[in-house]
Amino acid sequence: MHFVYNALFLYAGIKWGDWRRWRDYYPTILFFICGDLLMNFLLYNYSMWTYQETFFGEQILRNHTFISLMIMFIVYPSTILIYLGRFPQGRWKQALWVAFWTLLYSSMEYINLHYLHLIKHHNGWEMWWSVFFNVFMFLIIKIHYKHPLLAWGISIIMILFLWFMFDIPIEKLK
Repeated sequence: MHFVYNALFLYAGIKWGDWRRWRDYYPTILFFICGDLLMNFLLYNYSMWTYQETFFGEQILRNHTFISLMIMFIVYPSTILIYLGRFPQGRWKQALWVAFWTLLYSSMEYINLHYLHLIKHHNGWEMWWSVFFNVFMFLIIKIHYKHPLLAWGISIIMILFLWFMFDIPIEKLK
């Protein structure tokens, strides 16, 4: 099923992404991927969520790492090319755009968690944390595009906030 999701995002990215300005978005794509890689590295032994394949492709997508890497290299660039490439003018439209993407990502996670069993939450992570995180993620992506150093600073604060909120033991670090 992860292949289907990734194919849909790839198709959407090709169809609606702003490919003429991909070089402008490239640093933000890397920021997005780097954040996920950092989370996967830091929380390797204390995951907040893990992906799994339950429908087809289990032989290829054997574990969280393979699925996560596929998402990073297909879904994230497609998301950025559409999200930033079509970011509207005007505060109200911008708020609706962030809400749309938050709803899209959160709805997909909800379906994958409760119906398709493609994701599992661990260590106190719940759907509401995902919604909160998705709002933050889409706001910080826009901030990074215009002000990368500010986005890194805010992201470090968010990492520390979540670290203390979930009382992640230092001993769980690799």
